[in-house]
Amino acid sequence: MTGNQPVAAGHHILVEAEEFDDFGGWTLDSQFEVEMGSPYLLAHGLGVPVADATTTIDVERAGSYRVWVRAKDWVPSHHPGRFAVSINGERLPVEFGANGRDWTWENAGRIDLAEGRATIVLTDLTGFDGRCDAVYLTTGDAEPPDGVDPGTRAWRRRLRGLPDQPVEGGSFDVVVAGGGVTGSAAALAAGRLGLTVALVQNRPVLGGNASTEIGLTPRGETGALVKALSARSADGDLAALDLLRAEPTVSVFLEHQIFDVARDGDRIVSVVARDTRSGRETRFRGAMFIDCTGTAILGLLAGVETMFGYESRGEFGEPLAPEERVESHHGNTLFFRTREENHPCGFPDVPWAIEVAQDYADLGGQLERPGIDNVAGPVAGPARTPDPSIRRRMLKPFTHFWEYGQDLDPYTDAEHIRDHLLRAVYGTFSNVKTFEPETHANLALDWVAFVPGQGEFRRYRGAYVLTENDIREHRRFDDTVAWNSGAFCLHHPGHEKYDFRLRDWTWDTRDDRPFEVPFRCLYSAHLDNLMMAGKHISVTHIAGSVTKFMGNGGQHAIATAAAAKLCLEYGVTPSELCDDHLVELRKTVETLGGSVGHPV
Repeated sequence: MTGNQPVAAGHHILVEAEEFDDFGGWTLDSQFEVEMGSPYLLAHGLGVPVADATTTIDVERAGSYRVWVRAKDWVPSHHPGRFAVSINGERLPVEFGANGRDWTWENAGRIDLAEGRATIVLTDLTGFDGRCDAVYLTTGDAEPPDGVDPGTRAWRRRLRGLPDQPVEGGSFDVVVAGGGVTGSAAALAAGRLGLTVALVQNRPVLGGNASTEIGLTPRGETGALVKALSARSADGDLAALDLLRAEPTVSVFLEHQIFDVARDGDRIVSVVARDTRSGRETRFRGAMFIDCTGTAILGLLAGVETMFGYESRGEFGEPLAPEERVESHHGNTLFFRTREENHPCGFPDVPWAIEVAQDYADLGGQLERPGIDNVAGPVAGPARTPDPSIRRRMLKPFTHFWEYGQDLDPYTDAEHIRDHLLRAVYGTFSNVKTFEPETHANLALDWVAFVPGQGEFRRYRGAYVLTENDIREHRRFDDTVAWNSGAFCLHHPGHEKYDFRLRDWTWDTRDDRPFEVPFRCLYSAHLDNLMMAGKHISVTHIAGSVTKFMGNGGQHAIATAAAAKLCLEYGVTPSELCDDHLVELRKTVETLGGSVGHPV
C-alpha cells in the first residue's frame, strides 16, 4: 500500500500500545520502529508472566466493534510470546502471538460496547517476550492497513489526531544525531562553546552501548570530558544527561527517532524525528549536523555514499584484511547475568530456545553490573571439559563472544537478530540447569537485556579513508585533530556449531601507542555541513575495529564540535576549514580537553 490510506466508513478507535495508561510489567520497546512500523509493548519476564498492562478509552458511539490486535509470533513453530486481551473484563477469544506470522493484525471478532469509558487489559501468558503494537476497534469490517509505508503512517496519524506535517522544533547551530557517549560528548562540547544544540536520541536514556540498557565501559582515549559524562551513579546511570541539562544552550530530545532529512543542494537543512510515545513528528533545523548514531543514518537518508563490509586486502593493502571482499559486519551482542537464590528455582521448558542453543551450556561472558563485563558464569555438562583443539582465548568469558547477525542486514533484520540472541541465552540457561539439576537448582536469570549492544553498520566516506597501515605505521597527518588508542579488535563469525558464538577473535595490540586521526575522516565528502564521529567515520573495516571504541569516538566528537563552531564563525565548510583554519581548530579542541598534539 502506498500513498494516503483512507479511514473506512464507521467509527474507529486506534489504541497504540505506547499510549497505555499503565504498562504494568510490560516494557516499551521502540528500537525497531523504523523496520516494523511502531513502538510496542514487550512482555520481557524471563519466563515469568509480567503484570497486566491497562488503559481506558472513550467510546463516543455505542455499537458492535470488531477488534484487531497487531502482534507478532516471534518463534512461529512454538509461539512462546502469547498474550490475551480483555475489554471491560471480557477476554477476547484469541491468544495473540500464536498465528505463525510476523507482525500482522489479528482479528479477534466483535464485541458490544456502550458509550462511555472502556478498559483494555493486556495479559501476558508466558513471560517470554510477547509483543503488542496496537489495538484497533472499528464498527466496520475492513482490515486495518499494515506495514511501514507512508500511507500506513498517515492512517495512524489521522486516527491519533496528529498533524499531517511535522511541527517545528526550532533552529539550532548544531543538530547532533545520536545520544551515545559520542553524541553526548559532541553536544556537551558544542554547548560549552556557546552553540545552540539539539541532541536527538532515539532511546529513553543517553549513553548508547555504555547506557544502563547495555552497560559497556568506554574504552580507547577518553580524557576529562568523556570521563565526566560517562561517570556512573550507584545505580549505573551515566552523568551525561545531568551535565547536558546544565548547559543553557543545549536541548536534549530523548525518545525521538530520526526518519527523514531535507536537503538543499549539498547541505542538510533539517531532520525530522518521531516521538516514541506521542507519535508526533518534529522538524529540527540546523546550520551544522554531526552524526553520532553509529549507523550513518543521516547520510543514508540524504542519499550519500557509504562503505560496508570487509575490504579486500588488495583495496588498501591491509595485512589483516581478507583476500577477498566480505559483505559482512560485526554483529550484535545481548548482555545478561544470573544469580544464585537461597531456594530452588524452576525454569519453563524452552524447546524453541534449545533449537538455537543446542547443547551449549556455558553462561560465561556476563555483565555483573553496568561497567563490569566479561564475567564468568555457571557451566554444566560438556562445557566443563571443552574441546582441547579450541584456542584458549576463545574459552575466556568474554561478553562479545555472544554475537549474531554478521551476515544479516543490521537495518532491516535487527529485531530478528535480537530475538535469535534471546533464544540463545534462554536455551543456554535451560541447558545449564537441565544438565546439572542439583548443582544449579538455585540458579535464576537475574537480568537479560532486551536492547542489544550494537555492532557494525555502514560507514561514511569522507575526504580521506583511514587504514590499518596508517594506524600501524603511525602515519603523521597535516590535519590531525584527535588521537585514538587501542587494539585492532576483529570478530570472526562462523562457529562450526553455535551460530551465536564467534569462531575466533583477533586482538592485535600493535605497539600499544596512540595514533592520529585526520580531520578529513570526520566530515562527509558529499555534503557541506555534515560531520561524523564514532564507529561510522571514514575508515576501513580493519581501522574501524579500533576507532570504534567509545572513548575514541568521544575524541572525534570533540573535534567535530570545535569544527562546527569555527565553520559557523567563518562561514566555511568543513573542507574549507581543513584548508585554512587548522591551527585554530586544534587550539579549540585543546580548550575542550580533546587530544590533538599528544594523546590524553
